[in-house]
Amino acid sequence: MSSEPLRVALAGLGTVGAGVVKLLDANRDLIARRAGRTIEVAAVSARDRARDRGVDLARFAWTDDVADLAGRDDVDVVVELIGGSDGPALTLARRAIAAGKGFVTANKAMIAHHGAELAEAAEAAGVALKFEAAVAGGVPVIKGLREGAAANAIAQVDGILNGTCNYILSEMEAKGSDFADVLAEAQRLGFAEADPSFDIDGVDAAHKLAILATVAFGTRPDFDGVEVRGIRDVVAGDIAEAAALGYRVRLIGVAAADAHGLYQRVTPCLVREGHPLARVTGATNAVVAEGDFVGRLLFEGRGAGEGPTASAVVADLIDIARGIGGTAFGMPVASLSAAARADPGARRERAYLRFIVQDRAGVLAELTAGMRDGGVSIESMIQRGAGDSEGVLVAMTTHEGPARAVAAALERLEGSASLIGRPMVMPIVD
Repeated sequence: MSSEPLRVALAGLGTVGAGVVKLLDANRDLIARRAGRTIEVAAVSARDRARDRGVDLARFAWTDDVADLAGRDDVDVVVELIGGSDGPALTLARRAIAAGKGFVTANKAMIAHHGAELAEAAEAAGVALKFEAAVAGGVPVIKGLREGAAANAIAQVDGILNGTCNYILSEMEAKGSDFADVLAEAQRLGFAEADPSFDIDGVDAAHKLAILATVAFGTRPDFDGVEVRGIRDVVAGDIAEAAALGYRVRLIGVAAADAHGLYQRVTPCLVREGHPLARVTGATNAVVAEGDFVGRLLFEGRGAGEGPTASAVVADLIDIARGIGGTAFGMPVASLSAAARADPGARRERAYLRFIVQDRAGVLAELTAGMRDGGVSIESMIQRGAGDSEGVLVAMTTHEGPARAVAAALERLEGSASLIGRPMVMPIVD
């Protein structure tokens, strides 16, 4: 065991930052044995020095300006737990790497937007850039794909990548409640932020999917190429119809790469009961990857919170302490391909469509005519409810066909006086 500790600067002392300190304290001897040396926090920085975080911070040097952590001579690795794609987090990352220090982050937005730049800088400086905690919390999916499945060509990656959304959809499923009621309860219990937009609108999951796609396929990060739709428009009727058909509603991120380019999408889907992702409930994350030689891989576990995320951060520190650097995305940045964006309209799939309509004669004929004119083949259709001022629910499933056909059909129906609100479209995952 080396007599020289790995000296760490910790930027951000929120739930995860405090969790890192607690984990390093609680498992100090075990971590040292696995790392081959002790890992010690040398300096910290956060916005509020007086806040009680449940750990003793008096033993660490305190820096008010977070960027100053990068220049400290008593620091080998900087851990960034501030968040945000730009601003102080990005400044710290650039300065730390330029100063020849390893960099560990849980910041999925920064890696999704600036990961290639930072990885290239880390390669040039000969330092490690690690971000296991940025995707799926304590689930080692980055390491699993980058290292464990390194010899495989990955065809597709599917995942439940946001615990808040999965908790809300699971609760709607269990209680028959509407979205707004479950969201309010999730906020009260701390499962959802006061402003939950990044989660429920799918942005958080899209950041993670862009990172997964880069690791899985060796393509440059392309967050702007992710097609994103969140769960705001899912209603209790959708959950009930899905159950009646033998499906569950989940927010699924899908990334696939082939000769047509890179396809990335985050959207609510109907997932067949029996599929690995259908049984994932609560605030759990899960990722399914298909390798050409290894077959199906399933990664599942707690995707957020103090313990799981701190565990992933410290696992990265242990790798650095062992001298395990490697390239951030599993290959040099120069080897990452600039894949074209695949045409989402060409993707063949079945779909669930839900309409809220006026309860009057001719509405169903209007809907079916719109589907016919768009080139959509209807597999099943059902109308629920006796009709009132809020309208009635009409749900249909389609036979497999190109996604552009569904889009064309909905475009033909747009502006119809028969429709109340926006139709809901969810791909069907069998």
